[in-house]
Amino acid sequence: MLEVVAAVVHREDGEFLLAERPEGKVYAGYWEFPGGKVEPGETPRDALARELHEELGIEVEEASPWLTRVYTYPHATVRLDFFRVTRWHGEPHGKENQRLSWQYPDAVAVTPLLPANGPILRALGLPPLYAVSNAAELGTAVFLERLDAALAGGLKLLQVREKGMAPGELAAFSAEVVRRAHAHGARVLVNGDVAVARASGADGVHLPARQLMALEARPEVAWCAASTHNAAELQRAAQLGVDFAVLSPVNPTLSHPGAPLLGWDGFAALAAGMPFPIYALGGMRCADLPAALQAGAHGIAMMREAWGVR
Repeated sequence: MLEVVAAVVHREDGEFLLAERPEGKVYAGYWEFPGGKVEPGETPRDALARELHEELGIEVEEASPWLTRVYTYPHATVRLDFFRVTRWHGEPHGKENQRLSWQYPDAVAVTPLLPANGPILRALGLPPLYAVSNAAELGTAVFLERLDAALAGGLKLLQVREKGMAPGELAAFSAEVVRRAHAHGARVLVNGDVAVARASGADGVHLPARQLMALEARPEVAWCAASTHNAAELQRAAQLGVDFAVLSPVNPTLSHPGAPLLGWDGFAALAAGMPFPIYALGGMRCADLPAALQAGAHGIAMMREAWGVR
């Protein structure tokens, strides 16, 4: 297996960089994320810095681990360690005479792409915040008001999680959340209930850990996420092919007082090598996002602070 690093070089406007493989290389003319092989004795982070200097002429200043994918090509099996690069020095240019192109995740205009990159583009479309509904604490009317404000402020991904609602009430509530969210281009996942997710027009389902471990196959929905707390649950999520997961609890949280905490070191150890994006959950605040990214998270998931509850 070839050990390879790949860089998602981000601009602040959301664009990322793709590079065309030059003549003389396997899959010449295909577009890919810049990067290359890890040399003997190198760490993946060191390999990333070296490759981006050799290929693009830039010096990496800030990079965080993201996810890992294994892909088998006809000529080799590669393990791709993806990093998100958010700060660098210098202007990227093709030092190997390769063409470069800045693209948006939902509007990639260059082709063909390397086959391994399809799931990566899907993952890049996920925002850094995953909000969890909190109508039980706020009341339905107040929650919907705060949902409207959050959507107007740019919220793009949320989960309907209302364990205390009766089935009929949950179905009606979910449908209303979906109606308001879709008007702003946001996605909605319903916790645990595939039937309600489909009936309400939601974009998918979020599997609680117990349900995740009991399933034999991924539900047939467009988007599937899962709650995880340990290595066994993360591995099961990978086997089912979920689109993303939340991993918790990182910090103390009112919803699970006294629960053993992962901390950022524990989170990083569990998230390393996973093939899908992972959101950090448990006592999260907006100020925790930089720490989450450095620990390998895609972003943070919040219930109370997402709706202005301290």
